[in-house]
Amino acid sequence: MNIVASNCLTRRDSAESMSQKQYLKMLEREIQKINQQIDLKILRGESYSKEARDHKLLLKKVRYNTRKSFFKNLTEKFFPSLQRFA
Repeated sequence: MNIVASNCLTRRDSAESMSQKQYLKMLEREIQKINQQIDLKILRGESYSKEARDHKLLLKKVRYNTRKSFFKNLTEKFFPSLQRFA
């Protein structure tokens, strides 16, 4: 496992104490760092497959933590009046 992925996994374990918003912000910072590394490697003509893999993993984590549940989506779609009470 690479450093970024293992670093995020340990951070995720400690994320139990941080809010989801803080965790997502941390993931976004990691993504920005990896994007900068990828950009530099592209300019130098180097391979960036490792960074692309890390980027994909972080995006998957962001999507997992921001998606709504299927039931919640159905409830909002068919019963919009119930949103006021949530």
